[in-house]
Amino acid sequence: MTDIKLNFINESNDQNNSEIVFFQKNVATDFDELAVAWKVIKNCATGWHHEFVYPMGMEVSAEDSWGNEIIKPMKASNGQLFHVYQDSSGDQLAYYGPGASRKEVQLRNDLVRGAINANIYKGGKLLARKTGISPAQKAAFQFKPTLWVGVVSQVEEGEVMNSAIMSDINTELGLLGVASADIVMTGGGTGPNASKFQFTLENVKYV
Repeated sequence: MTDIKLNFINESNDQNNSEIVFFQKNVATDFDELAVAWKVIKNCATGWHHEFVYPMGMEVSAEDSWGNEIIKPMKASNGQLFHVYQDSSGDQLAYYGPGASRKEVQLRNDLVRGAINANIYKGGKLLARKTGISPAQKAAFQFKPTLWVGVVSQVEEGEVMNSAIMSDINTELGLLGVASADIVMTGGGTGPNASKFQFTLENVKYV
C-alpha cells in the first residue's frame, strides 16, 4: 500500500488568509470524541497550492502518568494489540499479539498502577489520542479511508480541537483506492456574494 499524494489548491475568494485543517475521526468509539488537528496549512493564499502526503502506515505510542512518552513510536497495523507493561528498567511498550478486531489498533494498559495515554501518528504527526487509560483497560483506534477538511483559525497541528470547531466542519473526502488527487477549495469572499467554502477532489488518479 503506497502513500497518497495530495495537492491542496486554493481557488477560493478567501480574504482572511484562513487556515485549513485536515484530520481523521476515530470510529472505534460509540461517541463523537474530539479529533486531533493532524495537518494545518497556513498562509496558502488564493492562487497558491500546497503538496503533502497522506501515509498509509501509522505508528502507536504511549505516555505514562508522569508525562513521559516513548521516544520511537512503533509501526502499527489494523488487527494488532500493543501493551504497556513494567519490567526491571521501567515501563515498556511492545507488540502483544493479534487484537480482538481486525479493523482496529489496540493498546492495553498492563501496568499494576497508573493511567496511560495512547497516541497514534501518521507521518510523524499526531493523528489521534486517548487519555486516562486505567490498568487492565485498552484504547481502540479505527479510521475510515477518509480525510475531514475545513477552514479554521488559531488551530495548531497536534492539538485536540474543541467541539465548536468540529461542528463547523462537515466535508469528508474519500481516499479509498486513490493514488493522488488535488483538493480544490472554492467559495469564501465578503459581502452579498460570499459563499460557503467547499472542498472537492479533482484530477483523481487511482491505484
